[in-house]
Amino acid sequence: MMFAGIDIGSVVTKAVIINQREEIMAFSLIPTSYDRQQSGVEVLNLALEKSRKSAEDIEYIVSTGYGRRAFTSSDKVLPEIICHARGTKSLFPAVRTIIDIGGQDSKVIQLDEEGMVIRFEMNDKCAAGTGRFLEVLTERILNLPIEELGPLSLKSKNPCVLSSICTVFAESEIISLLSGHKAKEDIVYGMSKSIARRVIAMGVGGQIIFEEPIVFSGGVARNIGVVKAIEEELGKKVIIPEEPQITAALGAAIFAKEHS
Repeated sequence: MMFAGIDIGSVVTKAVIINQREEIMAFSLIPTSYDRQQSGVEVLNLALEKSRKSAEDIEYIVSTGYGRRAFTSSDKVLPEIICHARGTKSLFPAVRTIIDIGGQDSKVIQLDEEGMVIRFEMNDKCAAGTGRFLEVLTERILNLPIEELGPLSLKSKNPCVLSSICTVFAESEIISLLSGHKAKEDIVYGMSKSIARRVIAMGVGGQIIFEEPIVFSGGVARNIGVVKAIEEELGKKVIIPEEPQITAALGAAIFAKEHS
C-alpha cells in the first residue's frame, strides 16, 4: 500500500511516495508549468516510474503548496505550513524552527515539542528574501550561473552591505557596486546576507524566537552562502535536509497515509 504527497510550488512541483512504514519509496521534482494540474500529473507519474509502481498502487493522495487546489486528482488538499511541519518533523524529530526559502516565497515556522505549529510568518508578496531575488540579480547583472553563487560567496573577504530590501532598488545598488570595482564574491555574499536578514527579521516580527534545532529547507537551502549567512546572523547552526525541497511533499504523503 502506497501513499503520495504532491507539493505544487510556484516554481517547482514535488512528489513523494511512501509506504505503510512512512519510508520514502521515490520522489521527483519538475519545474511548475502554467498548467498546475498537468505539473501534478507529470511529477506523480515520474515518481511512480522511479518506484516501479502504477497509479493503482496509490491508496490516497494529498496535495499542498501554491497550486494545490488545481490538482484535481488529490483526495485531500492541505495547507503547506502544516505539511512542511509534518515532513520536517518526520526527518528531524526534535525540530523546533523551520526556515523555508523557495523560489518565490519564504516562511519561518515555530513548532512545539509535539511538532505542532505554534506560529508562522510567510512572505509570498515580494521577491526579496526568496530565491527569485538571487535569480533575477544574478541573471541580469552578474552574468553568473545560479549554482555558482554559493561557492563564490564563500571566497568573500569583505562582504558588501545591500541596504535595499526591494529587488528593483537592489539591482541599482549592485550596478553601483560593480561600477565601484567591488569584487563579485563580496557582492554575492552581500546578497546572501540580505536574504538572511530579511527572513530572520520576518520571523522576529512574528515573535518567533528561532529555537534550536533549526532546519533550513527549500531550494535556497542548497546555496551554501545563504546557509552561512543565516548561521552568522542567528549565531546558531542550521540543519539542511539531504533533499531540502521535498519536506512539504513528504508531509503531505504522511497525512495521506493517516487519512486513508
